[in-house]
Amino acid sequence: MNLQGKTALITGASRGIGRAIALEFAHQQCARIILVARNAALLHEVATTVEALGSRAIVLPLDLTQPIEVNVAVAHAWRNHGPIDLLINCAGISHQVPFLQSRLPHVQSEISTNLVGLYTMTRLVARRMAAYRRGHIVNVSSLMGKVAAPTMATYSATKFAILGFSQALRGELAPHNIQVTTLLPSLTDTDMVRDFHWFRFVQPITPEQVAKSLVKGLRSNRAEILVGWQTHLAVLGNRLSPNLLEKAVQWASPNFRSNVFRFKKTF
Repeated sequence: MNLQGKTALITGASRGIGRAIALEFAHQQCARIILVARNAALLHEVATTVEALGSRAIVLPLDLTQPIEVNVAVAHAWRNHGPIDLLINCAGISHQVPFLQSRLPHVQSEISTNLVGLYTMTRLVARRMAAYRRGHIVNVSSLMGKVAAPTMATYSATKFAILGFSQALRGELAPHNIQVTTLLPSLTDTDMVRDFHWFRFVQPITPEQVAKSLVKGLRSNRAEILVGWQTHLAVLGNRLSPNLLEKAVQWASPNFRSNVFRFKKTF
């Protein structure tokens, strides 16, 4: 897919991977980039940089867990800025905690943003893409959507779900000339994970690496885009010897005291 002249909508665009994708799309001469996140101030900062790179930026401060607000905003954006060629579902939250210490409200917040929010945005945009018979949807999963890890059980569950959701959509939307891609980065150095207890020997990648890999993957029309050598190695290991990989992940996982709790959000 050539991004030049296209209109893209990116959720989670205020920071981290979403911000990096917005800037990389501007470098690729995307005509319009619709920036979606909760934090309006941060979105305006991203918009300023996007426009300095030559693309038009449209700021949409939205909470994806509020479907009525999202519905109205998407309808206005489609009407005012033309058809959306590319949807990037990047918004997500994560918490790291041993499962026996987990709390239902935190799990519900992960599900609300990572799954229900993604569903809400995808449904609204995909219906319009189907009417125009063109479009491309990218759902950001994670290496933990392929290989689950201790202390990240519920986050892994949402990322596994995104893979299944994307695979089902790929078949359903193909007759409408809509492509569906899943992006799977390994641990990425963003605000969301900086207070986490990282796994031993895991080397984080940068959001910019993820964004460049996405552009490269879109050009080659890959259904799944694995980012980082660690992701490729883990996926290969899971195919060849899943039991051995599971033991390795358990060995590398951080040691937690019973009262350790970390919770971060991305917007």
